Amino acid sequence: MKKLNLLLLMTFGSLFFVGCSATNRLTMGAVEPARINLPSHIVKVGIINRSIPSESNSAIDKIDKILSLEGRNLDKEGAEAAITGLFHELSKNKKFESVAVIDSIEIQRKGLGVFPAALSWEAVELICEAYDLDALFSLEFYDTDTRVDYEMTSVAIPNNIGIKASVPGHKVTLNTAIKNGWRIYDPQAKLVVDEYLLNDHIVSVGKGINPVKAVEAVIGRKEAVLQHSTHLGNAYAFDLIPIRKRIARDYFVRGTNNFVMAKRRAQTGDWDGAADLWEQEVSNPKGKVAGRACYNMAIINEINGDLENAVQWASKSYTDYRNKDALRYLNLLRYRMAEIEQVEEQLSR
Repeated sequence: MKKLNLLLLMTFGSLFFVGCSATNRLTMGAVEPARINLPSHIVKVGIINRSIPSESNSAIDKIDKILSLEGRNLDKEGAEAAITGLFHELSKNKKFESVAVIDSIEIQRKGLGVFPAALSWEAVELICEAYDLDALFSLEFYDTDTRVDYEMTSVAIPNNIGIKASVPGHKVTLNTAIKNGWRIYDPQAKLVVDEYLLNDHIVSVGKGINPVKAVEAVIGRKEAVLQHSTHLGNAYAFDLIPIRKRIARDYFVRGTNNFVMAKRRAQTGDWDGAADLWEQEVSNPKGKVAGRACYNMAIINEINGDLENAVQWASKSYTDYRNKDALRYLNLLRYRMAEIEQVEEQLSR
């Protein structure tokens, strides 16, 4: 009974503190800069595939195909799917005047499953001059590696009279890791703009009366690998595009009756109406209340997209009224302003 009373006391206590919280949370849309900051002079790009096994690695590659149960030419076709995925997404990007896949050069050689040494700038310049390119996207390596797990199980097979019966069998799980690495070469600046590793994996399961039949039962594994590889190519192209996201902010809802009424207005979406009430409190004789009102005025200005005024209100809240939350918020505002500046720069190129 004592434990029950204690539990009830803790529950009501937590509800009391939640109900008496001095702040509410809101979310709003924002834009994050693209991960890859491509120079403005790059408008014509080419894509090459260096993931074709070199002659010195061909024997190792063949052994790897056997050990990992890879289908014939799976790495080759997977690499081509990744290239195609990248090409399609880059072609949609209005920044580029032209996007070309270059598959007729002899420089496409690699190590095995790891980043090879970067191309020489002489080689990059020769390719770019020959195909009138400003930059080169390169699939530096592509590799699949499959782990095989065997498990005894029961398999349902039809008997002589057409009724399925359970017999001892095998279950095979194929966990296929897909690894690929990319580089972007800028011959004008002689700079590797980006070097990035992308990984993914797929799991395929099959059952059969023996291990070989179980492996044969894994249908669609190759198609799944090719589909995932296309998505990896898409994903690399998306790294050139600013990302839309949601950001969270807290605003004050306690201090005076105006704050309480403003909370209700904000909950109905009437943010301007809430701001009218907050503005009435920015000169409140109580410093704590005035500081909260100034903080909330910063919030409404950020909601309306006026970050400069938001910074001024947040600064006033901290410097004039020592609101420590305002200092943290001020840093968030300045960081967001830097992000917006970078996004605008990327979009203007």
